Amino acid sequence: MTEITAHHGLFKDTNLHVDDTGGSGRPVVLIHGWPLSGEAFKDAVPALVTAGYRAITYDRRGFGRSDKPLTGYGYDTLADDLAAVIDGLALTDVTLVGFSMGGGEVARYLAKHGSELIHSVVFASAVPPYLLTTPGNPDGPLSAGQAAQMAAGLTANREKFFDDFVTQFFSADDKVVVTEEQRQEALALTELASKEAALATMTSFGSTDFREDLEKVTVPTLVLHGDSDATVPFEGSGARTHAAIPNSELYLVAGGPHGVNVSHSHEWNRVLIQFLAR
Repeated sequence: MTEITAHHGLFKDTNLHVDDTGGSGRPVVLIHGWPLSGEAFKDAVPALVTAGYRAITYDRRGFGRSDKPLTGYGYDTLADDLAAVIDGLALTDVTLVGFSMGGGEVARYLAKHGSELIHSVVFASAVPPYLLTTPGNPDGPLSAGQAAQMAAGLTANREKFFDDFVTQFFSADDKVVVTEEQRQEALALTELASKEAALATMTSFGSTDFREDLEKVTVPTLVLHGDSDATVPFEGSGARTHAAIPNSELYLVAGGPHGVNVSHSHEWNRVLIQFLAR
């Protein structure tokens, strides 16, 4: 475990909690989804280490064990936080795995910082290219009304909102497909999130347009998604990302909910490791 300080000019320096398995293997940086923490990859990390990779997770600012400032929750700053982790650990030849909201950091990092240090990327159940439904983005799967309802629900009753959200997170065809223990583990991670950060990042992942960012993705890319994702539906996200990135690979997990890395961990880890080996 280590702390890396992200420096952002006018923003207060922010300490990011990092878990690094170390070793000489090629580094794989896993960026967690909303509103969890790096602990959400507890099934993937040992599989990656066993396969010979150096697995690195970190808690997004405002979440988990990282600092919880009041500002800095736009994707430009979040991508700079990712750059701070990469630079702070002196990483090269990195694979970035962006899960859900984390896919936005991957897209914005490549657009803003380039791919010199990056070997490949994975968009896993990820929010790009653009969630919000607008006249210019009619295929966006998140309506303005739904976004407003989410913000109102979190504001009114945090505990109920997260309990409902985590249930949907792990549901396929309206059925929870993980154990209650696994659901409770994820719910416990939401308790570490700052409410202010959760609200601000909800706006960021819902309303950020990554279509131009995806045009800058030139490294080998895997789109990995559950076909029954009710939180970030594949048709409005992963399918469009795959179409936007030339020569990207696509793998759909049959019956996979949003939290497919937990519900179908063996398959998810196998597909990821096979991609890393290519």
